[in-house]
Amino acid sequence: MTCAAIIVAAGSGSRARRASDTVAKQYLEIGGKAVLLRTLEQFLANEKVDRIQVVIGPQDNDQYNEAIAPTLTGQLAGQAKAKLLPPVHGGDTRQISVLNGLKAIEAEHPKHVLIHDAARPFITDTILARCFESLKDHKACLVATPVTDTIKKVDAKGAILETVDRSTLWSAQTPQAFDYAFILNAHKKAFAQTLHAFTDDASVAEWVGEPVHIVEGSPSNRKLTSQEDLTMAETMINPTGPRPLTDIRVGTGYDVHAFDEGDAVIIGGVPIPHTHKLKGHSDADVGLHAITDAILGAIADGDIGTHFPPSDPQWKGAASDLFLKDAVRRVEERGGKLSCIDMTIICEAPKIGPHRPDMRAAIAQICQISVDRVSVKATTSERLGFTGRKEGIAALATATVRLPEKED
Repeated sequence: MTCAAIIVAAGSGSRARRASDTVAKQYLEIGGKAVLLRTLEQFLANEKVDRIQVVIGPQDNDQYNEAIAPTLTGQLAGQAKAKLLPPVHGGDTRQISVLNGLKAIEAEHPKHVLIHDAARPFITDTILARCFESLKDHKACLVATPVTDTIKKVDAKGAILETVDRSTLWSAQTPQAFDYAFILNAHKKAFAQTLHAFTDDASVAEWVGEPVHIVEGSPSNRKLTSQEDLTMAETMINPTGPRPLTDIRVGTGYDVHAFDEGDAVIIGGVPIPHTHKLKGHSDADVGLHAITDAILGAIADGDIGTHFPPSDPQWKGAASDLFLKDAVRRVEERGGKLSCIDMTIICEAPKIGPHRPDMRAAIAQICQISVDRVSVKATTSERLGFTGRKEGIAALATATVRLPEKED
């Protein structure tokens, strides 16, 4: 066998995780595929790569199997069956994880090995071809790009000490390519001397005294380290697709309705028996009216009276969920999503607490969001003002909306 590839996927990738993410960055999806799967596909499709050994976290077996499942039945199924070895578990450091991968392919007796980060899904055949060419003459090769930014050396307080000459500086990438027997022995030697903190394999080669030769990489062969990197990766994969929802908007709404003769009020889409009803042109749902205005405020699209004027007889006695659904529709037409709702009801009576679960469920259903994104609270005005005199009910709402970021 000529060449094996080790894909290092044992890290936690915490910096790229969003609050809602439960898996490491290599298992997050970009363009509908897991990052790891996109990386694997590049090596599976390359004719000069004979075996692929993935190194994963001990806790990631299920995520790994789920991530690679599309490859096992897709266009690269044949290559996956021939090339992809069962995953092995990594260690406490990247260096130990790589050593575990190198040992796992020892029985395959490869001549060369490429060691690549799972979180670099934009590796190309052109870069791999440069690696293969360089391995004809060298035992150790490093994919890298020239440093183009001005580099400053600073002291512990952040003050600039000097401007560093960047003409000889290169930024390391992966894959890093080696004579297999050489890099295996170098890693074993470092491990035996309890040196476990090398951050890349070229450093291990340098430590044993082997010259490492540069192979030119590409700025697009970037490592996905942060949430911003994931967003940029989505754009690279689908430049004409929908933009990420990074424009976070917050709107507030306030509404009040007086009591009138009746036997029930409607608040948050829920009828509540009471000694009075609420007076209004529609069904006078003070809660849904406040939420509607909050959403419209978040997208800067007027208020409920703008779109449903009380002077229009067609809205006489209308159910207020019509107004709220229209506000949600306006968010969706902008390519956005309603993220969460927080509503506070202000009244002396009726008691809101017993009806809070039903209100949350009704609002979630109207807005087509999960109940855990809807908050309903209640308070009194300590018998002050019109609500304290039991003359009516007020509601305050806050809505958070996510919209696509627009180019300036």
